[in-house]
Amino acid sequence: MELTLMRVTFSKEIPGLGEKIKALRKASPKSLTELAAEAGISTPHWHRVENEKIQELPIETLRSIEKALGAELGIET
Repeated sequence: MELTLMRVTFSKEIPGLGEKIKALRKASPKSLTELAAEAGISTPHWHRVENEKIQELPIETLRSIEKALGAELGIET
């Protein structure tokens, strides 16, 4: 029997999320390039997240950003 995978997503508006990420990045001893690499995203994409220029941020990407920053942003799924 073959297993089928199902992706569960959710939608939630988080005001000021980009600013929180930016503040944590600035407080981090790591460079933007290091943080983006650890999160598995490009530096331009990281800037789009901080500037809230993207409409949707997958929860997996958010968790990767949190891990790179060594912080939790308190967003429950």
